[in-house]
This record gives sequence, structure tokens and C-alpha cells, in this order.
Amino acid sequence: MDFTLSDEQRLYRDTLRDFVDREIVPVARDWEHEGRYPTEIVESMKGMGLFGLAVPEAYGGLEADTVSFALTFEEIARGWMGVAGILGSHSVSCWMLARHGTDAQRDRYLPDLATGAMRTGIALTEPGAGTDLQGITTTATRDGSGDDAGYVVRGTKMWITNARHADVLPVLVKTDPKASPAHRGMSMLLIDAGTPGLEVTKDMGKLGYKGTESCEVVLDDVRVPGSALLGGVEGRGLQQALSSLETGRINIAARSVGIAQRAYDEALSYARDRTAFGQTIGDFQAVQLRLAEIAVQLQAARLMTYWAASRMDDGVRMDTESGMAKIFASETALQCATDAMRIHGGYGYSTEFEVERLYRDAPLMSIGEGTNDVLRSVVAKSLLAGKASIG
Repeated sequence: MDFTLSDEQRLYRDTLRDFVDREIVPVARDWEHEGRYPTEIVESMKGMGLFGLAVPEAYGGLEADTVSFALTFEEIARGWMGVAGILGSHSVSCWMLARHGTDAQRDRYLPDLATGAMRTGIALTEPGAGTDLQGITTTATRDGSGDDAGYVVRGTKMWITNARHADVLPVLVKTDPKASPAHRGMSMLLIDAGTPGLEVTKDMGKLGYKGTESCEVVLDDVRVPGSALLGGVEGRGLQQALSSLETGRINIAARSVGIAQRAYDEALSYARDRTAFGQTIGDFQAVQLRLAEIAVQLQAARLMTYWAASRMDDGVRMDTESGMAKIFASETALQCATDAMRIHGGYGYSTEFEVERLYRDAPLMSIGEGTNDVLRSVVAKSLLAGKASIG
């Protein structure tokens, strides 16, 4: 059993860490409060090839192993979680397209997605359907017949990251709303930006997760060709989405570790420097106990996330493992951010200190890619059915 990174993974992490410390950490707080889009950071990530993280090498991507995938989001989220979101939605979509797309779809999109010349996201959630994806109401009706048949798409998607910057947007639809069970009537369509009827109507106001946009997208009689059907076969959309969300949960778990790491870093530094009653506050046992708890939970979350990632690299189904990692790491991020704020006292509530942003970013980790309560049910059902085991 080896709990260490390979030399290649360590070098990759160190390169990322240097980039984050040099280009993200110095500007994150000010740009976040200004509501500024991190264009310069995005351009640097393009230059590093990070938009090709989940794209096969045959199409010009990095085709990173899943542990390196996790390291990427841990390090970037340590600097600014919103920037990690820009890369996260893009990468989940690329992963899905690489594994489920037709040869023509991969040839058309993946080379430019790998360089960041094109960008993407994934449109699943709706105003009345979040974690319950089978409850979506967006429909795609057959338009025409024979080889030329396409679809007319009608519906609304909500909370779509990268919506304003996506050159192609995979959209989960119902091609057969009457199908039973519902998943058999669900498909994924690749809709190009600029297609008539596709409109980003508004950006959603958010507590945290700033730097990237989260939008409402309206599809009003959007006509797409039959070649837009991901994989070329109807009825596989939910399967395609859920398989990609396994990587998405690794992404969220790793972002949570990044938030917790930054909370630890800020709390440790403050405890060493801040004085009260004639001594540094790190000399007080209450602060020491809180610091120790942050460190314990942080390292446990990191190891669970790497474990789930390594399971995926082993080629096994890991919906249980990714769900467990996402649950634990996201709860850890929230607790660590809260404890770091308490160590900072009044200053932790100030926008002049980093922990205020961490405190606002952390709660989303327990909601995104499936709420933790629903994921607990998923994990429990898997254990009860014997599909996974512990110990």
C-alpha cells in the first residue's frame, strides 16, 4: 500500500502550486469582490494545457490520470474555487464526450476543447430538477424523417457554469417523455453556441462561487441536426450524464480539499502571528485543539479523495467511492472554513481576509454534483445491494 504520489504526479503538483501562488493567490480576493472575470488566469490555463485535462492524447489532450485530475482541482481551488469551476465543468463535459461521443463528434470538438480554443460546460439542472435528473422537463422532438431528421428542443436549464463561454453545450433532454422508466427516454444533445433559440438569459446571484458565471439558459424551439445526438443513440443520456458525474464528484471532493487546505494555511499563519493577552493565540489550548482538528479532517479528506481517484484509475466502477469522498471532503471544507473563521475572530468576518471567501465558497461543495443527503442514500443502497463493500 503506497500513500505517496509518483515522481511525475509530484512534479505536476509542484508546477500547479507555483502557478496558483504566482497568478491566482495575489489577485483572487480583489477580483472576486470586484466581480471580475479571470480572463488572464484562463489564458494561462490554456497555455498550460489544462483545458485538455480529460481529453485523450490522440486529440491533443493531457489525458491525465485521475489522481492528477484531483490534484489539479485541489491546487486551483486552494487559490480560488471559482476558477476551479471554470475548468471543472469543461473537463466533465470533455470526459463525457471522449467516452460517449461518436468518432465524428470527437473529431469535431475534442482537438479545440483540448487547447481551450473552444470551451464547454454541461446543462443538466433545471428550475424544478436538480439532483433528480429524471425530473427534467426539457424536451427534444423529432424534426423530419430519415437520415436528415433532427430535433426541436424546448425547455430551460438553470445554474449552468460556463454558459456564456461555452462554444458547445451538452444538454440533457427527454426525447421520449412518456418512456417508462423515465431514463430510457433521456438523451444528450450537443448544441453549438449561436444556434437560433439558444439564449443565456441571466446570471444567477450567488453567495460564493464567483469568478465564473452560473446562468439560466432558455431553449426556445432550438433546431439541431441528428448528428448532435451524443453517441448517436437515443435513450442513453442519463447514463452518459451519471458516468461523467463520477469524475465530477472527484472534482468536487478535490476542490473541497483545496478549500480546506487554504483554511488550514490561513488559520495556522494567523495563530502564529496574532497576539492576545501578551502571547500569540497559538499558545492557547483552545486554538491548538481547533487547529489540530482542521489538520486531521483535512488530511483524512485528502486521502479519501486520492483513494477514490486511484480506484477510478484501476478501471473499476467507483460511484460509491466517489460519493463517499465527495460527502466527506465537502463536509470537511465547510467545517474547516468555519473553524478558520473562528480562529480569526472578528477579522475572519472581514472582506480583508481570505477566510471570509472560503466560508462563502465551501457550502456549495455539499450541494453540487448531487446533494450530500442524496449521495448518502446512494452509498447506502450500493452497500445493501452488495455492489460495494467496506472493510
